[in-house]
Amino acid sequence: MLKENTISKEILSAILQGIDEGIHAVNLSGETIFYNEIAAVHDGLTVDEVNGKSILEVFPSLTRHSSTLLKVILTKEPIYNQPQSYVNLHGKKIETINTTLPIFIGGELVGAVEIAKDYSRLKMLSEKLLDLHQRVQQKEGTQSVSMGRFSYQFANLKSKNPEFLKIIHEGEKLAKSNSPVLIYGESGTGKELFVHGIHQASLRSRGPFIAQNCAAIPETLLESLLFGTSKGSYTGAVERAGLFELANGGTLFLDEVHAMPLELQAKLLRVLEDGIIRRVGSTKVHLVNVRIVAAMNIPPNEALESKKLRPDLFYRLNVLMFKLLPLRERKEDIPYLTDHFISVYNNEMEKNVTAVDPSVRQLFLSYSWPGNVRELKHAVEYMMNVCDDHVLTEKELPIMLKQKNIAAVMESEDNQLPLRENLDRYERYLIQKAMLLCEGNIQKAAKSLGIPRQTLQYKLKKSGISK
Repeated sequence: MLKENTISKEILSAILQGIDEGIHAVNLSGETIFYNEIAAVHDGLTVDEVNGKSILEVFPSLTRHSSTLLKVILTKEPIYNQPQSYVNLHGKKIETINTTLPIFIGGELVGAVEIAKDYSRLKMLSEKLLDLHQRVQQKEGTQSVSMGRFSYQFANLKSKNPEFLKIIHEGEKLAKSNSPVLIYGESGTGKELFVHGIHQASLRSRGPFIAQNCAAIPETLLESLLFGTSKGSYTGAVERAGLFELANGGTLFLDEVHAMPLELQAKLLRVLEDGIIRRVGSTKVHLVNVRIVAAMNIPPNEALESKKLRPDLFYRLNVLMFKLLPLRERKEDIPYLTDHFISVYNNEMEKNVTAVDPSVRQLFLSYSWPGNVRELKHAVEYMMNVCDDHVLTEKELPIMLKQKNIAAVMESEDNQLPLRENLDRYERYLIQKAMLLCEGNIQKAAKSLGIPRQTLQYKLKKSGISK
């Protein structure tokens, strides 16, 4: 029985050591009973320097009141997502978000465990962004545009599609309003360009334009980034304005707003209602005059049904709403944008591409473009880089489009052929695909197909497939 318990502890220790977050557990006396390598790196210590020792002995800057681990033991209540800032023994500033939980066994409290996620680099980059915005505004005056000189206008949105042109025209007309705007469109449809256009056509065009993506940022960091921080609001916090204050008199673009935590969405709603913000940890309020433009890459009804977006926030944002069409619904824009991108890259790369092979144009028109305009732009950019002639042909296609082209040929051919011929045709398709993926390397292609190299060479010669 003792051996089984020992093995269990070893397995548990191995699991906890493999987790990419700092873990620190103490008993009721405040002595460390587990401390993993990640936590040791955060603190600039070794595991042996901490294990078995009192937390107040190893971290003399802490007290029974400031230590979250000891506080949880005292109150028996968990602490979630508590930001912490401190300088470790090597003088490195560490920013973490900690969750501290009491440990109960059989209903009896036996200790506490803290899970710390290090976001020092992300916090540092966010603070640099805020400081940069602030310095630019102080240098050029509050009425200048922090990003405006690099902004796009509605004229930069290229289209021949009547419905999309109508959306652009409506955007130009409604840009003069101060009402919030909600934009929905798949990734790559030009949401940010559209938002730049709204700002540039608005009465706020000389004010700041600030964009922030709400996805993949910890809730506490996003809150302090948007609303600012007050000195002493948490350990190491300084007095710093947030994006709302820095965007005062201008436009704040919140991309992927549905990725914002629901609690933070409630605070955003309050700002939309009364224009008042409060820095994290402060009792003082600031009145801001900011136009909010929000964007989503999933349908609003889907975000509402999955409870990613608060209904009250949606109805407040949905004063002016625009849906940007995917490229597959704007077929006439595919050749138009292709020619536009060729012209742009001709100038940038000093090339002289004058035409696109008809087979490539047909493939472009039949392709669904899941990445929309962005994907088309990158495809043309790739082809322009590898093209040595004046015409873009199938041989310059990116590998994904080459595979699509082979599959399209397979689907378009007569499938009523005898079994033997259909099998031969499918074999040819698989060989072509393998050769594409392996960039013409016969050895690698043969291995991926699970056949000898000599067999593949024979089949290549028989089928007339070029390396």
